[in-house]
Order: sequence, then structure tokens, then C-alpha cells
Amino acid sequence: MRYALISDVHGNLEALEAVIEALQKERVDEYLSTGDIIGYGADPSKCIERVRGLTEKVVCGNHEWAVRDLKYTDYFNPYAKAAVYWTRQMINTEELNYANSLNHLLKEKDFTLVHGTLHRPEEFRYMRDEREALMSFRLQDTPLCFLGHTHSPGIYWEREGRISYSQDKIVKLAEGTKYIINCGSIGQPRDGNPKASYCIYDDEAKKIEFKRIAYDIKKAQDKIRGAGLPDIIADRLAEGR
Repeated sequence: MRYALISDVHGNLEALEAVIEALQKERVDEYLSTGDIIGYGADPSKCIERVRGLTEKVVCGNHEWAVRDLKYTDYFNPYAKAAVYWTRQMINTEELNYANSLNHLLKEKDFTLVHGTLHRPEEFRYMRDEREALMSFRLQDTPLCFLGHTHSPGIYWEREGRISYSQDKIVKLAEGTKYIINCGSIGQPRDGNPKASYCIYDDEAKKIEFKRIAYDIKKAQDKIRGAGLPDIIADRLAEGR
């Protein structure tokens, strides 16, 4: 099986469509999403529709959680909060019910999906260092865990109590090793590379491959500004920050 991992679309339809087009050439068998389909971008409804058309295996991101409970935006920065309130006004009742239906965790035989960390997933903590990785590894009972949230692709692995980290484009998977894979962000990359980020897991070849693809950033920016959303949300797309 070849799995496509998508995360943090954030209402960016241009980026999502570019990724889907690329994945259609990759002989992908199944799509998986680690959340944050909405938030920031100007096309929340269309992005929900597209992701739902690809897969039922989606977990709740902090932006889905925030549109369910606007009190959660107390922890958001001002422009993220403005985007959540705008998104809540734009999506319809059925789409809101969909956001409400998403769980924090989804577990299969070989992998687990979560948005932030396995340690307190409902708090949407950031996997940014070995300490957070260690706390998740202690709770991880599948060989692989896929997540997003930091908008920066990379992979942690734990073997015989030692944790390592890599941003290599291709990682071969070893027996007896646990992995935490962050597939980066499709719609709001923040690792200095503005190209949409996603990854492919091949369970037969035993490898993870990180991919990047360019998309029409200006069109996405124009939509954000036209919607009256904060300029910084549009500006940062060109910088990957």
C-alpha cells in the first residue's frame, strides 16, 4: 500500500489542488489527513469538500477544534483568531458538524494519526524537540505515528531508548524502530520553503518520502486579502514562514 499523508491545508485550495494533482501520478492507494483542513486560507468549504472526497481518515486539528468552540481561540494569536472567526462565518452547518465529528486520534494496525502529539492530544502540543518526542514515543503502540501542527516536515525515530531526528527527503524504515513523521503543511509551510509539503508512506518498500510542490501563491494571497483576512496570513505564504 502507498499512503498519501496530507496536513495543515488551512483553507489553501490552490496548494491542495496542486498536491492532489501531483499525487494522482504517484499510484497512491489511500489518503490520510492529520488535520487543520481549515483556518487562515480563503477556501475552507472547498478544502473540506476536497479532503472529504479523498478520505474518511482525518483527525481533528486545533483549527477544527477552535471553530467548534470559539473559547479555544483565547490561546490563538490575533490573526489566527481572526481567521477562525471568519471561517466559522463562512462554513455551513453541515461542515461545522463535520468538524465536530473529528476525533483527536485515529489508530490503524501499523500507524496512528494525531495532529499535535500523543501526549495530551487534546491540548495540541507542538512536536518541536526530543522531549516532546519522548513523551509521545512512550504512548505510541504502533510502529508509525503521523502528525502535523508545526508546519515543518521531519521525522523522529526511537530505537533502544535513543531518539534521533532527520529532515532527509527519503527515510528507509527499520524493524524494531518507532517513527514519528511530521508531513509538514500543504497550505502554510513554515520551514522557509514556500512550496506545499506532503509525504508518501510505502509499506511494502518500507520508506517515507517527503515531497514539495509549487503552486499559485499569488492567487491564494489575493483570495486571502480579498476576503478581508489579515495581510500577514497572505504575506507569509511567499516566505514559507
